[in-house]
Amino acid sequence: MSPKESRSPAFEFLAPMIVGCALFMEMLDSTVISTALPAMAKSLGEDPIKLNLAITSYLLSLAVFIPISGWMADRFGARTVFRSAIVIFTMGSVLCGFSNSLPELVAARILQGFGGAMMVPVGRIIVLKTVAKSDLVTAMSYLTVPAVLGPVVGPPVGGFIVTYYSWRWIFFINVPIGALGFMLVTWYIPNIRDNKIFPLDLRGFLLTGLGLAGMVAGFESIGRGVIPASIIMCVMATGGVCLALYILHERRIDYPIIDLDLMKIPTFSVATLGGGLFRMGIGALPFLLAMLLQIVFGLSPFASGMLTFTSAAGAMLMKVTAPPIIRRLGFRSVLIGNGVLSAFIMMSYTMFRSTTPHYLIVFALLSGGFFRSLQFTALGSLAYADVDNSMMSSASTLASMAQQLFLSLGVA
Repeated sequence: MSPKESRSPAFEFLAPMIVGCALFMEMLDSTVISTALPAMAKSLGEDPIKLNLAITSYLLSLAVFIPISGWMADRFGARTVFRSAIVIFTMGSVLCGFSNSLPELVAARILQGFGGAMMVPVGRIIVLKTVAKSDLVTAMSYLTVPAVLGPVVGPPVGGFIVTYYSWRWIFFINVPIGALGFMLVTWYIPNIRDNKIFPLDLRGFLLTGLGLAGMVAGFESIGRGVIPASIIMCVMATGGVCLALYILHERRIDYPIIDLDLMKIPTFSVATLGGGLFRMGIGALPFLLAMLLQIVFGLSPFASGMLTFTSAAGAMLMKVTAPPIIRRLGFRSVLIGNGVLSAFIMMSYTMFRSTTPHYLIVFALLSGGFFRSLQFTALGSLAYADVDNSMMSSASTLASMAQQLFLSLGVA
C-alpha cells in the first residue's frame, strides 16, 4: 500500500493519534521517573544521586541511536521499525520494573533508550509521509499533544503511584499502552519505505552518535556536582569534535546518514534552530516547576503534579484551535507574536509565591500550556513544509537530534 493509497479523511486523523499514543508513552516515562527517584533509591539501597544514572543512561542511549533511525526506517520500513521500537521500549520497561540493583536498572534503561530513539523520529516519518501537506498543521496539532502532555502528566501519575503503590508500577503501566500501540500500528499504519536503499554510513553513525552522546552527557552533568568540571568539559569537547568531524565527513560522501543540506531550506533551518531556542525554556520548565512547588512551597509530589497538570488542559484545547489560528494569521505572525506571549507567560511564573492563590497558578499554567502547544504545532508544520518527501527521513532524524541537544541544554 502506498502512502497516497492509504490516505483518507479518517486516516489523516488516525495516523497522528496512533503515533502520538506511542510518543506519549515515551514522554510519560521520561518524566515520571524523576518523581519516583527517591523511592527507587530507598528500595534499591542506593544513593539518590547515583540513581541519576537511570536518567543519564537512557538519554545517552537515545542520543547514540537517534542518528540511525531514519536509515533503518528507509531500509526495513517505517511500520516495521516503529513496531519493533514499541516492543523494545515495552520490554525495557518491564525489565526496569523487575530490577533489583542499579546495574540492572541502568541496563534496562539503555534498552529503553534504544526503543525510544527509534519511536520519536520514525513516528514522525510515518506522519510526514502519510499525511498530505495541506493537512500538516492539523496532523501536527495532534502529534504535538503528547510532547506537552507527557511532562505534565508525568509528575501527578508518578506521585500517585509512588505514594499509594510501588515505584515499579511506573514502568509496568507501559505494558498495556505498548500492546495497544503495537496493535493499532499493525492494523492501520502502512509499511512505508524508500525506493532507493542507500548503504549505511557507518562512520557517520559513529561520529554523530558519539558527538550527540558527548554533548548530552556533558549538559546533563553540569551543576550536579557528581563529576568534576574538567571531565565534563573533556566529554563535551570530545562530542563537539566528533560533530565537527562529521560535518567534514558529510561533505565528502554521497549518502551521509544525516544530510546537512537540509539546513539550506529556510523554513526547516528556522524552525529547527529558532524552535530549539524555544525548546530550551520548555525543556527546563517541568523540572523547575516541580522543584519550586515541592521544595520551595512544600507541596507533596502528588499535589504539585495536580497543579502542573492544568497545562495539559491548555494543550488539549490547542489541538482544535491551532489550525484555524495559523490559517487566519499565518506562520510568521503566530511564531513571532505567540513566541513573545509564551515568553511573558513563562516569565510570570517567577511571580509565584507560596501565598499565591492556586486558581491564579492554574490560570497561568493553563494559558501557558495552550500557547506553548500552539508554538510547537506551528514550528512542527513549518519545519517540513518545504522538505521533499524523499528527504523526510533524514529531516526527522536531524530535527530529533537538534531537539535532544536543545532540551538537554535547557535543563543544564
